[in-house]
Amino acid sequence: MALIYSAVKRPPISLFFLILGLATQASFAGDYNNLILEQIKQMPQGGRYSVSRFAKIRLQSSAHFESGKFFILPSAASPSFCSGATYLVFIRAIETLRARGDLRLDYATLERLIIRDQRDGEGVWGRWNANGPGTARLFHELGLGSNFDNFDQARPGDFMKIFWSRQVGKTEHGHSTIFLGMENRFGTQYVRYWSSNVPSGYGEKSVPRSKIAYAIFSRLEAPSNLARITGAPSVDGYLASLLRTRSSIAEAGAKCGL
Repeated sequence: MALIYSAVKRPPISLFFLILGLATQASFAGDYNNLILEQIKQMPQGGRYSVSRFAKIRLQSSAHFESGKFFILPSAASPSFCSGATYLVFIRAIETLRARGDLRLDYATLERLIIRDQRDGEGVWGRWNANGPGTARLFHELGLGSNFDNFDQARPGDFMKIFWSRQVGKTEHGHSTIFLGMENRFGTQYVRYWSSNVPSGYGEKSVPRSKIAYAIFSRLEAPSNLARITGAPSVDGYLASLLRTRSSIAEAGAKCGL
């Protein structure tokens, strides 16, 4: 009887490991921050910062798309700019997931990731590169992950749009970065981030927290939702308007689901 009771009460070993595997998979599902940080390590160091036409051409050649695959080959000798730098890291992460077999995207979706001469708000790159909360707006629109503006919730590997003032849109001063953490220097709190920075290009930088007027963080959690871009409007009207008009912190937050 004891043997029969034990056999009935105890789940099969294979079922036990299946449940354990699913639980482990669930606990790590959607945690891509370390993947983002891995891609930063593969990026070059230095160069110089520039938003010239030549820098944009070099960015296009750095993300070469051929036979359904992205080849990310930036050079430290080439000029770069902030949104281009963070977008290359984003594309590297997507391509790494595809190479591992963890992500499948059809050709129509991949084609929309290509950097061309898109205007602000157009396609994936045009959204990312736009004034205002471009990355956060893209994440909210496609459901790629969560957006928030609380530094206490931030983790290394979160994308971070810095606003140096409370202006959004036509007169804004911002910076597209990847958050690396906080540190204390002689009683002053500093924010560490990676991007293409003035004047030296690719690399890490730290600024006093007090210099940042506002920031929106975007955490990659559901990269497969990139496929939704095929059903999205070709141009995001809000982001496209920010070249000509002023917005506000409140409106930017609302457009990003905050």
